[in-house]
Amino acid sequence: MKLLAVHPSGLMYTRVFLRLEPLGLELVAAAAREAGHDVRMIDLQVENHGDLARMLRRWRPDAVCFGGNYLANVPEIVDLAQSVKTALPRCFVFVGGHSASFIAADLLRHADGAIDCVLKGEAEASVCILLGAVARGEDILATPGVVTVSGEGPPPRLVDSLDQIRPARDLLRRRRSYFIGTLDPAASIEFARGCPWDCTFCSAWTFYGRSYRTASPEVVAEELARLKEPGVFIVDDVAFIHAEHGMAIAEAVRKRGVRKRYYLETRGDVLLRNKEVFRVWRDLGLEYMFLGLEAIDEAGLELFRKRIHLDKNFEALAFARSLGIAVAINLIVDPDWDRERFETIRQWCLEVPEIVNLSVNTPYPGTEIWRSEQRPLTSLDYRLFDIQHAVLPTRLPLPEFYAELVRTQQVLNNKHLGWAALRKVAGTASGLLLRGQTNFVRMLWRFNSVFDPKLQLADHEREVRYAMSPPPLQVADRKFDPKSLYVHGPAGRRGRAIYDATETFVDETRMQPTDEPLQGGR
Repeated sequence: MKLLAVHPSGLMYTRVFLRLEPLGLELVAAAAREAGHDVRMIDLQVENHGDLARMLRRWRPDAVCFGGNYLANVPEIVDLAQSVKTALPRCFVFVGGHSASFIAADLLRHADGAIDCVLKGEAEASVCILLGAVARGEDILATPGVVTVSGEGPPPRLVDSLDQIRPARDLLRRRRSYFIGTLDPAASIEFARGCPWDCTFCSAWTFYGRSYRTASPEVVAEELARLKEPGVFIVDDVAFIHAEHGMAIAEAVRKRGVRKRYYLETRGDVLLRNKEVFRVWRDLGLEYMFLGLEAIDEAGLELFRKRIHLDKNFEALAFARSLGIAVAINLIVDPDWDRERFETIRQWCLEVPEIVNLSVNTPYPGTEIWRSEQRPLTSLDYRLFDIQHAVLPTRLPLPEFYAELVRTQQVLNNKHLGWAALRKVAGTASGLLLRGQTNFVRMLWRFNSVFDPKLQLADHEREVRYAMSPPPLQVADRKFDPKSLYVHGPAGRRGRAIYDATETFVDETRMQPTDEPLQGGR
């Protein structure tokens, strides 16, 4: 079959800080191609709807797959699915991805027949079964993870090994358009998949059933050696949870003489526990680190189930500074903040040297707060679910909330963007421009055109053509089972490729009790 894989357009923050290659869709494309299908890809982050229309008209694919990793892209995906069906009525259209897995029924309802199915879970594990059934005219409900208007297939399954499939990077036509900060251009790579923690605002653990799997160090190192891009974003939800795995990859990379510049995300407690791993990776080229502090007080950390004391978070920041690693911090803004709270955060942001990103507390389908949040949602417009808009009631009038939010975000702009940033990285910027790379330099002056309280407020006034289903009502005094949120069923301890000492560490740093007893070995 001829399969066209489509990644939707970028979101609000991707217009400024980063633009990443669609790694998940590349893996799905690679799995389909290895099974003998003719596959092409288009990424609407760097191409446009006209490019997609021309490809549909000239190539006429038998199937189109949309990557649905972000809720804010749902209206675009539905509209594009309908346009595909109009142009190619016999084309099989399906959607996969992280967010799509939690809202499959809604997607099918909105599409009104334009989407033939949603493929839940790790789509690369089942896409070939699905395409084979379509090609043979068989019942697709035998495919693991499939959801149609007629029903659901067997539960989604995980890929047998992260080493089996390498991303089909060659299918992307504009690879030089991907970047994160000064890593321009940058590729993305996966060392491990899943997260064993259970933060209330996150759906990584509910998607993977609290599993944690690792790729072979040799396979990872070989992939890094083949990458042409000088910058690499390590996409793991929490990098180097398992110290031995991180050290093994480092040794394999060193043997091959690979030199890259790296950006990763991790937790403060992981950084402090595995200091030597991060020292080694600093020598290998680790330059940037994203730490999800989420809050600067104990009450906030408890709310988001980040079981790490403030002094440990600040100790982690000090250690990262000692390594010479540039750190970006994430803080979660609650819509209940008042002017005094915003001012406190602004003063703190001014005092620390780190880059401070702000995300608005947003209940997403698949997260625990989607089910436990007592405040009513003020909007069911998918486009507002991008952690930059308020979808819960704000204590301040909404215009004032956005004014305070952007005023606080301006600290980042004044300290780390525009001329301030250019003075710090003039040499790097000049080198990028000489090589024809303009992504980083252009983003330095985009902040004010993207983060504007008037624009954010106007977004609430748009017509809502597709509204998501609200969270189910909770029965008073009855708690729901968090495992009911899982896309992939929990495998327990055997689903986590970490040693028992690390398993104990994970359980000590999460608020929930363990879901199974420790067992020996891995």
